[in-house]
Amino acid sequence: MPRLSVTAAEFQKGFGRYREAALKEPVTITNHGRDSLVLMAGDEYRRLKRRECLVMGLEDFTDADLAAIEGQLGAA
Repeated sequence: MPRLSVTAAEFQKGFGRYREAALKEPVTITNHGRDSLVLMAGDEYRRLKRRECLVMGLEDFTDADLAAIEGQLGAA
């Protein structure tokens, strides 16, 4: 399902309409044909921020963790 996308000029003219739409689905705002901003409901933003805390980066793993993972991959 394609997301709603509007130009910055359209967004300025129809702010109220796009604000309401963003409560249901993210609205991508473009500038000069390129994605610039995404407007979304506050609840969705907070959900994504909470989820961000659950994701670990490679730098979060110890050498022992990485060795264990490599061992599991080699065994598969």
